[in-house]
Amino acid sequence: MTDLPINKIVIFAVSGLESEMLTRVRFDIDRIFCCQTEIIPLSNDLTYALDPARNQYLSASILDKLITLAPGHSVKALAIVEVDLFIPILTHVYGEAQMGGKACIVSTYRLREGVSLAGETYFHRIAKETIHELGHTFNLRHCPNKACIMHYCRTLSDVDRRPDELCRYCKVLLDDEIERLAKKSLLSSANGNNINRISGIKKNVSQSLPP
Repeated sequence: MTDLPINKIVIFAVSGLESEMLTRVRFDIDRIFCCQTEIIPLSNDLTYALDPARNQYLSASILDKLITLAPGHSVKALAIVEVDLFIPILTHVYGEAQMGGKACIVSTYRLREGVSLAGETYFHRIAKETIHELGHTFNLRHCPNKACIMHYCRTLSDVDRRPDELCRYCKVLLDDEIERLAKKSLLSSANGNNINRISGIKKNVSQSLPP
């Protein structure tokens, strides 16, 4: 019997995105969150989120749309778009997420500034921002540790300097959240090996933390 396609992180991607970039994103999602991914096409027509006065797109409107589009087997939904995003209190954002929720979004619009769209720097920027925003959906807040991918970035230079790993404290928080979701049956029994792995990680980390 074929297993049902459950507990995937669904990536809604507009047309025209580089296949190598999407491959990098999928690899890093699996590496950090231990979840399979599925790519679903997203319409390039995002005019429902356009603010004509700013000529930018309200990220919250796209997040609301993602919730209605996300299939039932998805544990999280990520959109990758090419338009300039904003929230009312900031001039622009690289992405946004529903804290502890289901949906997040990342835009390539400003992340492609000053780099080749076929280069490693560009791919790293997109991958790091997707992990950062997905981290928020798993209840990870901004981390004061500059060596953590959940550290807040104000500029592209900050993004480039930021590593692509969680610090040990955020790893523990993520593992706790994955375990909590598993107990709520939002993650399948197919991820049982991940829960065992998580338990081992938490034990090792707790032993290495200072009293």
